[in-house]
Amino acid sequence: MSISVSVNQHGLNVVKEVINRADELAVKVEENRDGTTLIDMGVAAKGGFLAGKYLTDICLGGLGHTELSTIDIGGLMLPSIIVAADYPSVSLLGSQFAGWQIKVGEGENQYFAMGSGPARALPLKPKEIYQDIDYKDSFDAAVIVLETDVKPTEAATQFIAQKCGVDTKNLYVAFAPTSSVAGSTQISGRIVETGLHKLYKSGFDPKKVRTGIGEAPIAPIHPKSIKAMGRTNDMILYAGRVYFEVEAEDDDELKKIVQATPSSASRDYGKPFYDLFKAADFDFYKIDEHLFAPAVVTVNNLKTGRITTAGKVNEKILLQSIGYVE
Repeated sequence: MSISVSVNQHGLNVVKEVINRADELAVKVEENRDGTTLIDMGVAAKGGFLAGKYLTDICLGGLGHTELSTIDIGGLMLPSIIVAADYPSVSLLGSQFAGWQIKVGEGENQYFAMGSGPARALPLKPKEIYQDIDYKDSFDAAVIVLETDVKPTEAATQFIAQKCGVDTKNLYVAFAPTSSVAGSTQISGRIVETGLHKLYKSGFDPKKVRTGIGEAPIAPIHPKSIKAMGRTNDMILYAGRVYFEVEAEDDDELKKIVQATPSSASRDYGKPFYDLFKAADFDFYKIDEHLFAPAVVTVNNLKTGRITTAGKVNEKILLQSIGYVE
């Protein structure tokens, strides 16, 4: 059954709140020459944990709930983010999932960023996900989140607007680098989305997931983007936990899927992500795709009441990832 709620409409409501609280959130809002509204949450702007919370809310298309907290990892207190989603297939796969590579221009003039958030649901990026969750948005404004170290170019914003079928004056772009507090926060804020995507890839129908909640620590910042990327991945792979309420006909089949879902089911599990990435010559496609999942996945089957869980938190590797020495 399709859902009529618009992730861009609800996401725009969050964006407007960010704009109204820009000074408080330490973010920078500007309008470029083509009329696009740019919201810098960590490139030139300071940003922070609260900005990262709002960035996560935008990614979710305004259809999730997030809270900042703290978590104990081997005696070390780390910041964390808790995410709850009651429209999981739409808010997580249909909005938050980083499924759109923005690539505009050639050579030195090329602009590249990973796009996530509500705008994906207009041009359907990627199409197969929207077919499987039976969702397509229709709205006269587009809201996108870019993971990038540089401000989007006008060529990039015009490209995005054209693909979304909206005027550039109705395009809103929030952006932050991985090596920023807001950027690190929103990546950990993908904890439930990562779990749902892995369930989906393991063969479970995402439309049968009724609700989800999860928590992941937020990575301490590293100034080098590639190191920061490693840390942010490890927060989910080695300490992220998710819980889903689902409707499944066969508990035994559900158990098999859940057991294949956590990161520990991957052949590449067991080292900090940066070390794996380096060993793979910094080529994502050489890393086992099954690694990209939460550390712990718990599922409650609403049809039988049975609870199934798999995975483990690996404090040792997480602390190794962030360079913590007692």
